[in-house]
Amino acid sequence: MESTRETRGQAIAEKGGIMQSGDSWLVPSASDQKKTYVVRLTAARPYCSCPDFDCLGGSGNFKCKHVIAVEIVRQHSLFPDGSETVTQTMTVTATVQRKTYTQDWPNYNRAQCVEKDRFQVLLSDLCRELKDPPQTRGRPRLPLVDAVFATTFKVYSTFSARRFMSDMRAAHEQGYLSRPVSYSSVCKAMENPALFDVLRDLIVQSSLPLKAIETDFAVDSSGFSVARHVRWFSEKYGKEKSGRDWVKIHVISGTKTNIVTAVEIHERDAADSPQLLPLVEVTAQNFMIREVSGDKAYSSRANHEAVGFHGGTPFFPFKVNAKGTGGILWQKMFGYFCYRQEEFLAHFHKRSNVESTFNMIKSKFGASIRSKTPTAQINEALCKVLCHNLCCVIQSAFEFGIEGNFRSIPLN
Repeated sequence: MESTRETRGQAIAEKGGIMQSGDSWLVPSASDQKKTYVVRLTAARPYCSCPDFDCLGGSGNFKCKHVIAVEIVRQHSLFPDGSETVTQTMTVTATVQRKTYTQDWPNYNRAQCVEKDRFQVLLSDLCRELKDPPQTRGRPRLPLVDAVFATTFKVYSTFSARRFMSDMRAAHEQGYLSRPVSYSSVCKAMENPALFDVLRDLIVQSSLPLKAIETDFAVDSSGFSVARHVRWFSEKYGKEKSGRDWVKIHVISGTKTNIVTAVEIHERDAADSPQLLPLVEVTAQNFMIREVSGDKAYSSRANHEAVGFHGGTPFFPFKVNAKGTGGILWQKMFGYFCYRQEEFLAHFHKRSNVESTFNMIKSKFGASIRSKTPTAQINEALCKVLCHNLCCVIQSAFEFGIEGNFRSIPLN
């Protein structure tokens, strides 16, 4: 791991563009030309504003590739009078080889070509045992099976409710809906607060076909923007900021297929750490947990014990002020983190897969929420996660040869 960072740091130094600003250095990002990181080489410990250093920089003498690049560019020569001269070198002794991951294009293409058809079949199977609550008065409601199918399929299409009507008519003709559904009924169904628990349970049920594949999991949260604007005070920047409001989703997903095994939605500013316990508990009911990785926001004794209780190993980086005192598992992982860091990071960096999960959801079904009311916004966000899970099942059916249906799976 260290040799890889040194190689990448040498490549950044060779590329140029590193500039000194006072006692700091500005280093351009290797992956984003518009982004620049701040590096300071202090006597006590180097500092970099990049996410890699923010996550692990508090431990030992950790150096990210940007710090290494600045050290290559900046070499000190002290004269007897204490003055300093700075020389620049652009020598690279190794060739950077970017690690690539192969894509199973034949099976990917096959899955994409039939995804919409298979999506409707799987969604219909998943909803088949939903029961309507008793109704004693008023006009007959839209059956719960039709309501869940229509709202989820509408989110999958990424169309507005009115433009989605042609798909609704086709779904009714193919037998997926018991009766024609109007666009106003779809919108009204999205406003139903009872759908929250139904959709969350369906997300769990939709992950079951992959229980034999996934044993390593990653946890994180992300926001989906809505039309409403809000103001808030930023502790980080020390001033008031404004922008779009958001719905914050906490998920735990498998690191092989990106299937979401559990989801939590609370207020937009809800802390990440307390959400790990319910996410792990729900996942452990259906999956064997071997590892759980996450950023240092989840690094607490309670979370370590929660993962260990279900037979898993937690890979959460320790914060700067963390100490190796506490429970047995906490002490064990603290020593693992401090003295076997390269091996620890190999497991920890599986957490990037949960970021891929959110990227898959947002790029395919949109990073924003169309609905206007808080209830509909939560239901729409859950529908996005459910759509993602069904697409993962379809892809895995071709890639891993699993039985990609819910007919043989008992649904609660």
